[in-house]
Amino acid sequence: MNELLEDLRTRVDQELEDAYRLREDLHRFPHISGAEGQTCQRIIDALPIDAVVVPTAGTGALVRVGGPGPAVALRAELDALPTAETTGLAWASVNPGVMHACGHDVHMAAAVALARAVSGTPGAVPLLLVLQPREETYPSGAKDICVDKNLDNEEVIAVIGAHLQPLLPRATVACTVGSVNASSDEFTITLNGQGGHAAYPHLTVDPVLTLSHVVVALQSIISRTTDPMESAVLSVTTLSAGSAPNVVPGTATARGTVRAMSVHVRQHILLRLQEVAENVAAAHGCSAQVQITRGEPVLENDEKIALPARPLLESLGLRINSTLRSAGSDDFAYFCEKYPSLMMFVGTDDQNERLHSSSFAPDSTHVRDVAYAMLSGYAAAAALSATQPLTHRGNGVVIRA
Repeated sequence: MNELLEDLRTRVDQELEDAYRLREDLHRFPHISGAEGQTCQRIIDALPIDAVVVPTAGTGALVRVGGPGPAVALRAELDALPTAETTGLAWASVNPGVMHACGHDVHMAAAVALARAVSGTPGAVPLLLVLQPREETYPSGAKDICVDKNLDNEEVIAVIGAHLQPLLPRATVACTVGSVNASSDEFTITLNGQGGHAAYPHLTVDPVLTLSHVVVALQSIISRTTDPMESAVLSVTTLSAGSAPNVVPGTATARGTVRAMSVHVRQHILLRLQEVAENVAAAHGCSAQVQITRGEPVLENDEKIALPARPLLESLGLRINSTLRSAGSDDFAYFCEKYPSLMMFVGTDDQNERLHSSSFAPDSTHVRDVAYAMLSGYAAAAALSATQPLTHRGNGVVIRA
């Protein structure tokens, strides 16, 4: 594997100049979620001519290089954000109000460099490039791809992802075992009371006051009913009720988000949220309707890939962070539910900038670090396939025995 890794590294290095130019091109012509068709085609055009392309999830594609058989999948996100760019780059976005402010342009260019390297390397395990739309919005592109039977037909060994992270030093890669990103669910609580004149509160059932008690009570779910050694967040972020200062409204609404780093804590919080809202409302004479919109699951890295990837990262000159976790979420988690997976975070050493900022502009040399991270994950997964037989779940998904 060391000889193969070095061969692939040499070939990736040979691809970097083209990858830098590709990154600038992708940055100049971004497309928002659901409209990424041209971006997807631009990537396909940059891949070897013998690559096998299968459309998926509307504007995405599965692209196989290196021939048939069990393959390591590599996710690359296609979409940009509806943000007006303020970087001042010579290759800034020419599409008004749209920019790559989350590093997806870097990820795509790095993925192409690795795909071309794998294609030209005899004996390399095939690579399946997953060109994923709609990472930034619902409905999730990753979820749709996981539902798509085309992915089940590809004999996926594992799925690898890498994402820029300004909070990490440059040339540092977070390769953490277990839960890395939180699940993400949204809730809407609607309280129904009895409206009336604000001068006669005794003739009303006030949903505004009741909602205030509900919001306060919800905070006890984390502080008093969740194991303090477990990480979770419950945030109420919007409140709405009424339209006049002298009228008690008949309804009041709160919305917010729940984040959890484990499946059982996620389920516990969502159950308690409904119980607290309904019971507090009833205690004040109101009724409550609770709507839960389930989002991304917990993103869990497989230790059978993460641990062997670390020495490979170090052999490529990258430093390891093995502790980074975040209550943020990523729909890469849907791949983790079906396949052994590894998501890594690659440092840009720019804590003055944040992901999704209109001025986020990591230089194109970060393509190399992301490509090296992807290469390490690919090599770790490929080595795993050589030592453990493939089996299938009842739904036909290839997993580890």
